[in-house]
Amino acid sequence: MRVGLRRGAASAGALALALVSGCAGGSVPGASSRTVSYWLWDANQLPAYQACARGFEQDNPGLDVRITQMGWDDYWTKLTASLIAGTQPDVFTDHISKFGQLAELKVLEPLDGLGLKDDAYQPGLAANWTGQDGHRYGAPKDWDTVALVYDTKRAKAVGLDADQLENLSWNPKDGGTFEKAIARLTVDENGRRGDEPGFDRSHVKVYGLASNGGGDGDGQTQWSTFAASAGWTYTDKERWGTAYRYDSATFTSVVSWYFGLVKKGYMVPISAFNSQSNPANVQVASGQAAAAFDGAWMISTYAGMKGVDAATARTPTGPTGERATMLNGLADSVTRNARNKAGALTWVRYLASDDCQKTVGSYGIVLPATPAGTDAAVAAYRKKGVDMSAFTEPVTDPADSTTFSFPITDHSADVFALMHPAMQDVYASGGSVAGLSSTNRQINLILGQ
Repeated sequence: MRVGLRRGAASAGALALALVSGCAGGSVPGASSRTVSYWLWDANQLPAYQACARGFEQDNPGLDVRITQMGWDDYWTKLTASLIAGTQPDVFTDHISKFGQLAELKVLEPLDGLGLKDDAYQPGLAANWTGQDGHRYGAPKDWDTVALVYDTKRAKAVGLDADQLENLSWNPKDGGTFEKAIARLTVDENGRRGDEPGFDRSHVKVYGLASNGGGDGDGQTQWSTFAASAGWTYTDKERWGTAYRYDSATFTSVVSWYFGLVKKGYMVPISAFNSQSNPANVQVASGQAAAAFDGAWMISTYAGMKGVDAATARTPTGPTGERATMLNGLADSVTRNARNKAGALTWVRYLASDDCQKTVGSYGIVLPATPAGTDAAVAAYRKKGVDMSAFTEPVTDPADSTTFSFPITDHSADVFALMHPAMQDVYASGGSVAGLSSTNRQINLILGQ
């Protein structure tokens, strides 16, 4: 998953003590074992990595890869438990939202000896997996951006064409042409549009914009594109920042406007949102919403919806004069107490190679981290009738777009634990940001420990 799914919170202090205790008692057996254990959470990607495993085993006689797949929530719960108990996998799919804490707890093996070069992957992906100690702890796996996904039938019905939706702009004062489009796509139970006299915001049949929740501390598929295109950054530094900026006037004006769309009746309200049973893609599929911001990893889901003719557009241009989208990427990490560490490192080097990346790309389910892997994926998506340009152009042709990373800091679990309820409150209130300054102070006190 990525970040659009709900992430569970944990007590960072208690987890740290447990992991330190668990790791201290562990031992690293020799590399004589034939098996390399590998965990991932995305069932859609399992066949692609099984194919990579077959290629790896052919190139490395005597090594076998055992892949375990489980859902997002179970994945992180069981990974934590395994690190404590000493039953951890040799290699696992890592998420940048977890990296800060895992690096802080020293449960990851440095990958500096693998010879991975930053410029072998899409810009910025490799650098994100370097810890504060200068060591690399993740091998780039894939990447994603965010775009506007909409039902072309609903758009055409209200006179909005692809060119108009591709060239929207916004501002936090009146929402610009983006808010006008979302209002136009909204219809109440009496058939009145959101931009028509008599529109009843309390009885909406189809919302212009779906919701992926409050966004926690990153807002990847919610408010991040708007905040970044207004010139805001999460922290004081690009990576490993020491102070968050959720109390800035720019950020509060953005999220106040964004969640104010709920109060106007244009966005699905918190009462109708459920991260498990009714996320943004389900809202669009059911006809509850006409459009959604979502990640590249979800495009096959939208393309396969019955009754929905899905198309995509790049994110709206903001007050800075640029579009913005989060560039996120997963990585493969080796656990510090891996049972077959030599085999694990060999497998990770293969996972990050063009051979595996092109194999994964050929399945058309995700955008692999190397340019060759990306090209293979774009071609595979094209064969399925899926145009990925709204997701790829901000990276491959960034003339009027800027990309930015998921925030990477220490104490990421604590940041989540504080920002999840804070942003849910902003969402539920329709844009009240009264509590964000206090939350930001608490976060920065923790980072300053």
